[in-house]
Amino acid sequence: MKTANEDKCIQVCNSLLRGELSAVETYGQTIKKFEGDPAAATLRDILAEHEQTVALLRENVLHMGGEPSTDSGAWGTFASATQGVAKVFGESSALQNLRRGEEHGLQEYTEALANDDVMPECKEMISRELLPRTQNHILTLESLTAAH
Repeated sequence: MKTANEDKCIQVCNSLLRGELSAVETYGQTIKKFEGDPAAATLRDILAEHEQTVALLRENVLHMGGEPSTDSGAWGTFASATQGVAKVFGESSALQNLRRGEEHGLQEYTEALANDDVMPECKEMISRELLPRTQNHILTLESLTAAH
């Protein structure tokens, strides 16, 4: 039987999972814009890392006895629409939009680390793997934006 703390932690992890599902959708859309561009390989690498994060968060929610989110929800709808508009305006705009999404994710991970309802083992996964990965994505996207 789940504890109240596990239920709250599941809610936070599912929120993070929805953000990662949104990232997978958004990167998938954006990569199409960069076919033939050397940046496409880098974007595919970042997409793969988001897919790995989705798997980690799903596994984590299941381990706590929860039901993992299966879609990106309202944030995904907004991010997809925003990215669709950015793609119309060019590669630099699309990259800037991806960076904003990563910054939003960074903020969500930081808030989860400060949340007393998030269990220590979840915080360790966030601080050890997910937060540094997101920080690296931001730096990579800044470099790509400067080159476009």
